[in-house]
Amino acid sequence: MSTKSIPLTSYQIRLLAVLALINFVNFAARQVLVPLIPLLRDHLHATDAQLGSLQTFLLVVLAVGSIPFGFLADRFSRKAIIAIGILFWSIATLAGGLVSTFLFFLIARAMVGLGEAAYAPAAQSMISGGFPQERRAFAQSIFASGMLLGGAAGQALGGIIGLRYGWEAALFIVAFAGIVPGIALFWIDEPPRGPRCDVVPITRLLRVPAFVTMIAAGTCITFASVSLLTWGTDFAVNYKDFSLREASVSLALIALLSLVSGVLMGGWIADQLQKHLTYGRIIAVAGAFLLAAPFLLLAIQAEEKQMVLMGLFIAGFFMSWYHGPVTAVLHDMMPRRAHATSVGVYMFATQLVGGLGPQVVGKISDLHDLQLGLQIAVAVMVCGALLMLLVIHFIRRDGLRHPTLASFHAEPGD
Repeated sequence: MSTKSIPLTSYQIRLLAVLALINFVNFAARQVLVPLIPLLRDHLHATDAQLGSLQTFLLVVLAVGSIPFGFLADRFSRKAIIAIGILFWSIATLAGGLVSTFLFFLIARAMVGLGEAAYAPAAQSMISGGFPQERRAFAQSIFASGMLLGGAAGQALGGIIGLRYGWEAALFIVAFAGIVPGIALFWIDEPPRGPRCDVVPITRLLRVPAFVTMIAAGTCITFASVSLLTWGTDFAVNYKDFSLREASVSLALIALLSLVSGVLMGGWIADQLQKHLTYGRIIAVAGAFLLAAPFLLLAIQAEEKQMVLMGLFIAGFFMSWYHGPVTAVLHDMMPRRAHATSVGVYMFATQLVGGLGPQVVGKISDLHDLQLGLQIAVAVMVCGALLMLLVIHFIRRDGLRHPTLASFHAEPGD
């Protein structure tokens, strides 16, 4: 791979800016719910297990929609698929602010996941198509930074607006926020890709051991990550003596500073390691999660607020290394016409099974306490990091592009 640094073109800048902004709005719509949990508990008379199921069902719908939308994105217009996603999550978020029963609120929140299922595989495919392989992890990390910034903004907005104007108002604001990036999308051309005859059957993808093992690792990581994100604010309020406003704003600032700096650093480091090792990006991801685990446990068990926030800051920095490199590795393994499909399959498994995390942790909270549930989530995350090390074994044995995919069109430079 070339080690020469080439400046971003104006097209690459526009592509990343628009798609990262779409990612920002989507995750604001997802994470605005987190600080609203204490308000929803009283308004909807829901148990912790039910509240945990709000995020779980969103991820289940996301998972189920990921394969068909990924399949379509490798065959038809990716811009059209992304526009459909924006429409889905905006309408679903708006509907959530109009209902008054838990069942209808659950249905509305679940449909938010359909929007992400539509746009994520298509957007990530466009980014990898617009950048050379040696810069792929950093480009995907910039896209992921929109997700992390949006999640932080949504969490802060929910905590501030929810207390002052009601939880419905917070949902209405993020529902209408998708209009601007949706319009900007139509000023971006799609990157080139191989002919449609080069699409890869899903069954062929599942014959690649490194890909299947990455799915298992990602499932564990998703289980832990969404559990920690879903219950973090409620845990800070009920176990660490934070006020709701203090917890939502503090955790949003932690996310803003640690996650965004971490995702960009992780993408850069992963690309540097990849120049020397075919599994360099996997080393970055696995090592980062193993470094994050002790700081998460410190945050969960500490009594002082400063120690809680410090532990979360350092853990968040390392955990966010995951987002750019994992997509880059999936795309490095696959021909261009399998980029969206491979991400769709990956999201299907990781979100469907890993998405059970918030509900499982909520059930543990009902039976024992939330602290134990979050400690179990950290242990599951460590299992995911160890499985990433197994991916390295398969890449060393079979190569980055498995022989079963050799008959499909390779990318330039392969």
